[in-house]
Amino acid sequence: MKHRYFIYILLVLAVSCVNPIPRKPVVRKTHSFLKESVMLNKTINASEENAFRALMEKDSITVYLASPNGFWYTFNKKNINSYLPETGDQLYYIYDVFDIDNNLIYSAEEVGEQTYIVDKQEIIEGLRNGLKLMGAGDIVTFLFPSHKVYGYLGDANKIEINQPVIFKVKLIKINKKNESN
Repeated sequence: MKHRYFIYILLVLAVSCVNPIPRKPVVRKTHSFLKESVMLNKTINASEENAFRALMEKDSITVYLASPNGFWYTFNKKNINSYLPETGDQLYYIYDVFDIDNNLIYSAEEVGEQTYIVDKQEIIEGLRNGLKLMGAGDIVTFLFPSHKVYGYLGDANKIEINQPVIFKVKLIKINKKNESN
């Protein structure tokens, strides 16, 4: 009986002294996820672009310009020979935000007057690029696809996920970088 326990202990010790065989890492291919994500984004962008094209065709009187930054805009009021903002200039502006069906989301009164120092502060990409096209006193309507404004997160309030929006912006005043009030 003692020999059996002795053999059992030797057997356990022999097996436990063997080096463990490492497991191979689990490889998860994200390639298909990335493909699906790219396809989804392309579909969303195409859908938003088609909606804006339909809106522009419906409003055939207004001439919309395509920005190289991926949005459309039209001047409702344009001051001729006005100064365009440069890096470091401080801008004062107000804006209304509408959905693609022209329903008001945020009014200028609700948002209030905004200030922005060109290329020195963070604001949404579309507005950052759009303000650079405006002179003091200009009123511009911007058609922003969702990826140029609030994207796949929305604004966590009234603007939904992947919602294209229309901004009507009035640039009130430009304080040039080298000028004081």
